[in-house]
This record gives sequence, C-alpha cells and structure tokens, in this order.
Amino acid sequence: MHWLNFEHNGQSFVGYQEGDRIQPVEADDMFAVIDGRGTEPAGDSLSLDDVRPLAPIRPGKVICVGQNYMDHCREQGIEPPKKPLLFSKYPTCVIGPGQEIRWVEGLCEQVDYEVELGVIIGKAARRVTEEHALDFVFGYVTANDVSARDLQFNDGQWMRGKSLDTFCPLGSAIVTADEVPDPQDVSLRCRVNAETRQDSNTFEMIFSVRYLIAYMSQAFTLEPGDLILTGTPDGVGVFRDPKIFLKPGDIVEVEAGDFGVLSNPVGDTLK
Repeated sequence: MHWLNFEHNGQSFVGYQEGDRIQPVEADDMFAVIDGRGTEPAGDSLSLDDVRPLAPIRPGKVICVGQNYMDHCREQGIEPPKKPLLFSKYPTCVIGPGQEIRWVEGLCEQVDYEVELGVIIGKAARRVTEEHALDFVFGYVTANDVSARDLQFNDGQWMRGKSLDTFCPLGSAIVTADEVPDPQDVSLRCRVNAETRQDSNTFEMIFSVRYLIAYMSQAFTLEPGDLILTGTPDGVGVFRDPKIFLKPGDIVEVEAGDFGVLSNPVGDTLK
C-alpha cells in the first residue's frame, strides 16, 4: 500500500493511493497509521490531480549512514568502512514534493544531491537481531539527502552541512514493507534538469537494511516513525570531474524503485 499526506481545499489529510486516486482515512497523521489506528476510509476518494502531496511524515529521528555503497566508495578511491558510519539530520529539514530546496546566501556554495532509500520504522526496536530486523519496518520512502559539502567537510563533522532547512525532501508515498520483498534490490536514480546523475541499486549497499536496524538498535531505541537514510550510490556532484553543484533554477528528481518520482526545484538563495 502507498500511504500519503496530502492537502485538499486547504486542509491536510492522510490517505492511501489506489491507481490514480487517493482514499482519505480517519487518521490525523501518519503516526496513527503506523500504529494501525484510523485506517478506515473517510469520505469519497479523490483524484491525485486534485490534491497536493505533502511530506509523508515528520520523523522523530533521522538517522543516516555515510559511505554505505561500494560504487560510492569506488568513485572516491577509498576502502569501504568496516562498520556503519552514522550521523543525523534534524527533522526540521524535511520537505515534501514540489517544495523548494533553499539555503542562506553566503552560508554555503557547494550544495549536492543524494538519492537514498529511506526506511520508516513501524514499532519500537531495541536490541533486535538481524534475522528479525525487517519485522520492525513499516515501509520505505524515496529521499534526497541534500548536503552542503563545504560545511560538511570544513566543520569536521556532518550535522550542520546535512541539516539545513529544506535539505531532506521525502515522498511522496511511504510504500509498505509488504510491497518491497527485498530492500537490497531497489533501483535508485537521480536526475538534475533531466540529466541522469545517479543510476544504481541497493544491492551495492555495504551494510544491508537488516544489518543497519540491528546495529543501531544495539545502541539506541528506534521508535515508530523514525527514518533511516541508508546511504547514496555513486554519481554525486562533489566527486565528479569537474565538480558540479546545485544552483537556483535546477530541478532535482529522485526515484527509488517504482515508488514514484520525488521532484524539487532549487529556489533562490535566502537573503
């Protein structure tokens, strides 16, 4: 099932997609749906053309994994990590489809794209085994881990360069786990102004979704609605020759599997 947050006639709703229509439900937010509450239909279905998709969730935590693709390591000429490299993004950086990626003028100049498979946790996970880790997944979502490379590398740690407002486009749908039988076989693509920049698959992951959930849960509790960003494949702008970064007027499109296209324009810098 494909679950969405959306706006219709100035009001926000939660619903599930059926072909080219969306069925609103009783739930007030995606956390209720994850908990199994309020999933009953509420009113008539709507055409997708008549609604505006929103970010499907504002997660409690956003836990990210760096250097998690073999092809991404190869493009840098580095050895793959021996254990997951974890960092976080603040939930305030989440935006939905069609919203502008923006940053403050003069704050950064090297803004990059990163298509990623996002994992939405469905129930509290603490010290779970790798064997049972996928039982704790509610669903998957397309994500763009937008990154200010100059801040990321000059700060000596990654939090600020990854967490600027608007730097985590999500959506439009959360695809439930039953529709993704193998999260290690999901295609990933990124286009900028219709030019393909990234084209890979999650089978390039060094640490699988199962492993990551088990590994993280040994250290801290994963809660319902938490988001794990599982890393990006090769083709990012900072490791191209010459380097290429996002600029106002660009259109960034990312795709994971058949979840749909997540498109965001790059807006003017903020004064």
